[in-house]
Formats: sequence, C-alpha cells, structure tokens
Amino acid sequence: MEEFVLLGLILILLLGAYWSMVIFPRQRDFQKRQRFARQLGVGDEVITYGGIIGKVVDIDAAKGVAYVDIADGITIRLITAALMQPYEPDEIAKAANQGVEQEPKPIR
Repeated sequence: MEEFVLLGLILILLLGAYWSMVIFPRQRDFQKRQRFARQLGVGDEVITYGGIIGKVVDIDAAKGVAYVDIADGITIRLITAALMQPYEPDEIAKAANQGVEQEPKPIR
C-alpha cells in the first residue's frame, strides 16, 4: 500500500514539474500574443513569424485577419496570430549587436 502512495506522490510531482516547465510558459506566451493582437492598430509596424517587417493597413477583427503593407503596393493578408511583435528598430539592432559581440566558442 505504501508503494502506491509513494508512486502516486512521485507521479503528481512529475506532472507538476511538467506543467510548470512546459504548459505554463506556453500559456503565458499565448496570452502575451493575444494581448499584442488585440492592441494592434492601423499604422503599427510589426514583425511576422516569418521575419517580414510591415505596416498594418487594416484589421478584420471578426475574422482574425490583418492586412499588412510590406512594400509599396504590396499588401499581404495574415492571421493576427502570425504577427509576432512590434517592430522596434533600436531593440532589433541592440539584440543583433549583442550576438555579434559574443565570441563563438571553439567546437571540440
């Protein structure tokens, strides 16, 4: 009987660890993306999951679709979930420079 209690306790601990390391971070990221999509407005510059930078020209919230201008005369239609983050050139440049400044470690 004690073995079953111990096994049950270990199983509960493993499920709790899995939830806290896998499920919870995914839920938090999903909620963050949902907030970003709800706050989008016409004229916002955004980055898509494909790395394309564009400007939102229209949003059809009922369908979950955003129309993004990626070049003069080229507008693409995206689901709002595909819009990753706002485009902030200074932040992107800062992140890129941090990656360049770090020396690569030799492969052994």
